[in-house]
This record gives sequence, C-alpha cells and structure tokens, in this order.
Amino acid sequence: MPELRKDPITGRWVIISTERRKRPSDFRIPHAESLGVADCPFCAGREALTPPEVLAYRSNGGAPNSSDWLLRVVPNKFPALKVEGGLEREAEGMFDRMNGVGAHEVIIETPDHAKTLAAMSEGEIERVLWAYRERILDLKKDVRFRYILIFKNHGSAAGATLEHTHSQLIALPIVPDFVREEIDGARRHFMAKERCVFCDIIRQETSAGRRVILENAEMVALSPYAPRFPFETWLLPKRHGARFEEAPRQEYEALARLLKSVLTRMDKVLERPAFNLIIHSSPFSGETTEYYHWHVELIPKLTRVAGFEWGTGFYINPTAPEEAARVLREASGG
Repeated sequence: MPELRKDPITGRWVIISTERRKRPSDFRIPHAESLGVADCPFCAGREALTPPEVLAYRSNGGAPNSSDWLLRVVPNKFPALKVEGGLEREAEGMFDRMNGVGAHEVIIETPDHAKTLAAMSEGEIERVLWAYRERILDLKKDVRFRYILIFKNHGSAAGATLEHTHSQLIALPIVPDFVREEIDGARRHFMAKERCVFCDIIRQETSAGRRVILENAEMVALSPYAPRFPFETWLLPKRHGARFEEAPRQEYEALARLLKSVLTRMDKVLERPAFNLIIHSSPFSGETTEYYHWHVELIPKLTRVAGFEWGTGFYINPTAPEEAARVLREASGG
C-alpha cells in the first residue's frame, strides 16, 4: 500500500509509492517507449494488456473491453495511489502519515497509435474533455477524495513513458499545497476587491491584447504576465466558473477548438515540443465559487528546472510573454 507522509517542517505531503520503483536500475532517465502497434498496450486489439476499462466511448455500442472503441479510460497498471482501503491517519512519533488511498487512471485518447493530441480533430479533443468530466463526476462521489488532478505528459522530456497519446487522472485524499496556494491568492484578491482575479486578468489582457494568443466567444488563450517557462500558455473560460466538471457544453467545444489551434501553432513554431498540460479546478470541499476560476495550463518543455529554481523558488524564463504570444499569434493554427 502506498503511503502519504507529511514533512513536519513545511507541511508538504509526499507520496511514498514503492511499488512503482523497486530496483536501482529503474532510476535511469526515462524515455517514451516507441512500441509498435503489436506491442503497445494502449492500441486497439491489445485491451487484455490493460486493467478492465472504467469508461469507454464506442460508435456502435460494442462490448466492454472489445477493440472497437474511440476512447478508453482504464486504471493505471502501476498506480501512485490505490483505491482500496481506508485512510487510517495516524501519528508516528512526531510525524504524520496516512494510507495512499486514491484513484489513478489513464485516459487513452484515441486508438490511433501515431495520432497526437494536436493532430486530432476538434471533435476528438472534445471527446477527451468529456471523458475527463465524466470521470471527475463519478469519482467525486467517493467521500475519501478531496481533489482530482487531470494532466497530460507528452514526450519523454515531459515525463511520458509511452508514446501512444494519453492523459492521466489522480484522485487525492488531500488538497495539494500548490492548489491551496493558488486558491488562497485568488481569495485574497477577492477579499480586497470583490472581484475574481482571473476575471480581472481576462478583462485586462483581452483589452490590451499584447499577451493574447487567440480567443473565441467562450475561451481565451494567453501568455501569463509572469510565466515560469518560455511559451507557457493559459487557456481560460471567459465566463466565471470554479470547477471544470461544471462547465456548460459550449465551453468544452470552445476549449477543444482553442487547444487544437494552440498545440498546432506550438508544433510549428517549437518543432513539436514535449509538453505538460494541467487542468486547474476547484477542490470538492470548501466554497470557492465566487473567487476561483478553472483553467488549463500548457507548458512546453523547453528549459530545465535546476539548482537555482529548486533553491529559491524563482524561475528564469529567457522568453518574454509578449514575444511568445506574438510568435504563436502569427503562426498558423489548425
């Protein structure tokens, strides 16, 4: 069973998941495995190589775990957290721990081994977003879970270990510190000004236009004012809303269009970079409706976090957001 252990100085929680790494040789630098269709566990026809699906979309209503799927969601074969058991919070002397209870799932976005998210149609990308929503709505019924993180690692530099396009979902029994910090910042802005800080950002950036990459009626993509990484991009709904899973249908459609265009532009300008995609959404507990605003962060892996960043918490970004926005704005999108 994985464990969650709390750092007594910072209050930071760490997952100790020994089942994922057992031998010294496992600590080599990972590379995304270039498996052919015959060997890839995510390809159609290889369903027996994954745990049984928890969700699938099929065009003809075929049997579960059959090969005629359009999208599948399966439990991670090597989960960071396990869904079975109780939390069993306890002290170990001065230290605090609990069982590593949670859910860890893989969203296999397409049966096509070679198709990337950028190459998928807007409808296919929207299907992925609906799968995210459906799994969140199902898992949030479990009272043990307080936060669900959905993320995508594309390319070995971003942490992907299989090249077949997929994303992941992890349900956690605690709210991560980074999420708390973002929510606390949004709360402070609201208490001082009685306005959502993200809504203020959207109003100012769309008015000025310097850091806006593109927008449509429902969503805007922009380079944030103080980006940690070159070409870091935020995609935000113009309508205020705290939770991704509560967004109306038109926002998923608009996000799919915007995301495809931004990824296509990045592929052209940055020569198909590895990237991380993270959905920022409100925790299940607590009332954040007035001041938090869900959004997507897209981070191409163009630089490395090294000693200075780890030691200070500062990030050195060699590309101004105004320049990044201009370059992506002037590129042609899909």
